[in-house]
Amino acid sequence: MERPAWAPQGIDISVPSVSRIYDYYLGGSHNFEVDREAARKAMEFLPGLPKIMQANRAFMRRAVRYAVQEGITQFLDIGSGIPTFGNAHEVAQAADPEARVVYVDHDPVAVAHSRAVLDGNERAAVVAADLRKPRGVLAAPEVGELLDLDKPVALLLVAVLHFVEDADDPQAAVAELRDALAPGSLLIVTHAAYEGIPVPAARAAGTVDVYKNIRNPLIMRSRDEIARFFEGYEMVEPGLVQMPEWRPENAPADEDPYAFSGYAGVGRKA
Repeated sequence: MERPAWAPQGIDISVPSVSRIYDYYLGGSHNFEVDREAARKAMEFLPGLPKIMQANRAFMRRAVRYAVQEGITQFLDIGSGIPTFGNAHEVAQAADPEARVVYVDHDPVAVAHSRAVLDGNERAAVVAADLRKPRGVLAAPEVGELLDLDKPVALLLVAVLHFVEDADDPQAAVAELRDALAPGSLLIVTHAAYEGIPVPAARAAGTVDVYKNIRNPLIMRSRDEIARFFEGYEMVEPGLVQMPEWRPENAPADEDPYAFSGYAGVGRKA
């Protein structure tokens, strides 16, 4: 397999990547055939996966605009993935040019592309770090340089927690990040769940098996389990809901049924 110029040296391009699979669902070009093959297998069970990802991104954009409206202009986006149109920094800086954004990902491809996209943007940066090690995230120089943690920050954990297994204690990681944030900070989350998927759970489980087979387990949690990530936060109306139902710009009834797969919510630290 020929290595394209954009692929960082040192990564195994014969192994599927969650970030590149996500990029493929969104119609991006920074993915390999091995990623597309895994995505197509997953779509055999859930053909609406691209619609789910589009709904996920649409929620993220609405939540970022809400944060700016609430006076928050600092964003920490962990598990940010490969940059696509309408990224957090584009949305935030369109609403307030002074907004500052730090992206965090452990995928070398996502980090390399984020750096390329952000070149010349003095109010945005990317960190190579892992949600499962929050101290490493918080200690990153870019976080210290761009964000003032003594003031409210919007913490984005969008489509990332469902890739952290219970054995890695995502609850503790989220709590450690919460404790580092100032009162008034926001937690912005989306998470996969069997609830809302317009096919039987047994069929959706086929997609879960695809991710398990590529050694990136997809953990489907219940609404109650997802709600636990918001401990220490007061939920912003309308609470933890399916993605199209969170402060929609268009009538949710007009959305594709697959867009209602999983949950989204925003919480405010007291």
